[in-house]
Amino acid sequence: MNIHEYQAKEILAGFGVAVPRGRPAFSVDEAVAAAEELGGKVFVVKAQIHAGGRGKGGGVKVVKGVDGVREAASQILGMTLVTKQTGEQGKLVRRIYVEEGCNIARELYLGMVVDRAANRVTVMASTEGGMEIEEVAAKHPEKILKQSIDPAVGFSGWQARDLAFGLGLEGKQVGKGAKFMMALVDAFIKCDCSLAEINPLVVTGDGDVIALDAKMNFDDNGLYRHKDIAELRDLDEEDPKEVEASKFDLNYITLDGEIGCMVNGAGLAMATMDIIKLKGSSPANFLDVGGTVTTERVTAAFKLILSDVNVKAVLVNIFGGIVRCDVIAQGIVEAAKEVDIKIPLIVRLEGTNVDKGKAILAESGLAITSASDLDDAAAKAVASLKGA
Repeated sequence: MNIHEYQAKEILAGFGVAVPRGRPAFSVDEAVAAAEELGGKVFVVKAQIHAGGRGKGGGVKVVKGVDGVREAASQILGMTLVTKQTGEQGKLVRRIYVEEGCNIARELYLGMVVDRAANRVTVMASTEGGMEIEEVAAKHPEKILKQSIDPAVGFSGWQARDLAFGLGLEGKQVGKGAKFMMALVDAFIKCDCSLAEINPLVVTGDGDVIALDAKMNFDDNGLYRHKDIAELRDLDEEDPKEVEASKFDLNYITLDGEIGCMVNGAGLAMATMDIIKLKGSSPANFLDVGGTVTTERVTAAFKLILSDVNVKAVLVNIFGGIVRCDVIAQGIVEAAKEVDIKIPLIVRLEGTNVDKGKAILAESGLAITSASDLDDAAAKAVASLKGA
């Protein structure tokens, strides 16, 4: 789950991470009131969307005085902000963040991720603040500093100081930078984050080290422990189909292909998408219905897949382990009748009672193409597009 910048800063501040003062606003009047409450002469007005590159798209403006805040808020609120991460369709700005100005002396980068290769949480730092870390990794990999966290020991003070020195911090800045990193690690671990990114991390003219921007992503599987964080979810920033899928505990991601996929198991779903590509087409989605393949879940899955106008065929690939294939087949038949599928439907079943399952599909009276294995299913799905 993603959250907005101002929400991330509120969480981080609670762990002792240094952030500038700011207030969220949903209207121009609220933005003006926020500026008046903050006081000062210089403000930053930021669009709040779940995407990076807001500044380049015109979603971040540095202004002087309350009148400047009013003008910037009027321009940003309601705009469709297009960035590299939003795609051409952009995102509608429904909320903004009014923040006090900052005297920036240096811009740095600090981030945390779950490093799958090392099987550990890793802290990354770079002197190339303000740039996308992927770009830094491609052009200047030597400028990315890393410290992996031993789960038995935790993040040590020497690791924080080592990164601080690597960033070129000097004097009291070293202690402030190390304290900042220790607080960020504490927040990351205790909040079950999957990513935390401070870009830029700035050193002010007074030598303070603060988060000028903040991004936090959370492991959905850990949200049951953080109901306060779960309540920060902004459904307006998510794909409506993915929001609908979450209501039925379906793991769904929209893609841009022609063949809709319904599979049980993430690994099997990935393999199904790969073989569709191998056969010359593209998957329209990732959809894992999980281990409990019920009529209700299958019906919801069909509706999600068919809501995509680009889908020209549907490939169902189910392995019946705990749930028998005959039960799965009956669910598919009932769901297909309710949804009234008018495009080719290819079904591959394997597992317990597979012969009974195939018999149910064959005797259903529906135009269901049965496949013997995954290779056969993908080939038939791709071939069906020619007549779609």
